[in-house]
Amino acid sequence: MPEHTDTSIGTRLRDIRKRRGMTQSELAAASSLSVSLIRKLEQGEKESIRLESAHALARALAVPTTRLLVAEQPPWSPPVPSTTWQAVVDALATTPAQPTELPTSAGVQGVLAGGRALFAREEYDDLGAMLPALIRDAHALDENPAGRRLRYQTMQLCVSFLGQVRQYEAAADAAQRALDTAPDGLAGGAAVVAQCQQMLRRGKLSEVAELADRWADDLEPRISRATPEELTVWGGLQLRVGAAAVRDNRASEAADALSLARIAAIRLGREVITGPDHLRHFGPATVTQQRAEHAAIQQRPDKVLQLHGAVRAWRPARGGGSSGRFRHLLDVASAHLNLRDETRCTEILLRIQDDAPQWLRAQRYAQDIVGRVVAQRRTLTPEMQSLADAVGLPL
Repeated sequence: MPEHTDTSIGTRLRDIRKRRGMTQSELAAASSLSVSLIRKLEQGEKESIRLESAHALARALAVPTTRLLVAEQPPWSPPVPSTTWQAVVDALATTPAQPTELPTSAGVQGVLAGGRALFAREEYDDLGAMLPALIRDAHALDENPAGRRLRYQTMQLCVSFLGQVRQYEAAADAAQRALDTAPDGLAGGAAVVAQCQQMLRRGKLSEVAELADRWADDLEPRISRATPEELTVWGGLQLRVGAAAVRDNRASEAADALSLARIAAIRLGREVITGPDHLRHFGPATVTQQRAEHAAIQQRPDKVLQLHGAVRAWRPARGGGSSGRFRHLLDVASAHLNLRDETRCTEILLRIQDDAPQWLRAQRYAQDIVGRVVAQRRTLTPEMQSLADAVGLPL
């Protein structure tokens, strides 16, 4: 048969072999091929392989032969089953049906409290199952200040949920609905903070910077007299300005926005969750974690680890979700890997997996970090192999 030539076949062979926890000698024995052939392929000394040999290797590695021969990979998509989020997206896309029994404000408020608790515990399957009915009931409430406030809070919870399951377009739509129903300017600012987060994830950097900066100017408080809610919303808007600027390689603007956010955080003096939606997390530790994220984007791993030392023992304010903390730990894991400490990187990822396996599997960032571990190591520990499977790293 004709030979298949591909300069990257050795790289793919090596990565899959390591994922299977096999040495070159073990693979040679399992495939009835020579160690010399496998070594030459992996080292790039041999750039072609007969189809029969590729099939023998693929059979020993339990992968399709084309996985060895074809370099193209399908685009990454979050491994979150559609059953977790599709009903919520559908409920937002259509006018909710009138419930058979008219809801009460107290009933909707109670369901909201339960939904927030599910979000804080990263129980996204259960939250996705209960949100469609909550959307329907909130929509059916009377057109009064109490009903408007509960509809706003419902949309804010939908934004948080849809962002975590990577449905960014639907999350942005829910954020706009929250803004449209915001009962006051501060609630509107909090909706913009959530909206900017979804826009960031879709790469709309200049739009985020302009929108967040405009709202921050409109809501700028007098620091000495500001309430915790005012400081939280204004500080959150400054963090969004900084996040967009640092990703757009505008370091000076990013640093200025972080400095303003730190002023608000220092004035608060602690981590707080304010506002009727109970999802506005802000304080000194939050700002420090954002500083570490800026350092990670700027490829400064030593700075990331230095800042992590200041918030190592930090935990979210009571009632708050842990996704921000986990995202920071991914920056820390990446920093350790950049400094060639694969063991410490793996330990941090395993800790996240223990605490929030569903969250970790939905993170492209986590998959990228594990992919770098696989590429850098000659062999993988059982823990590293487990992590590669946990984050859905392709074979």
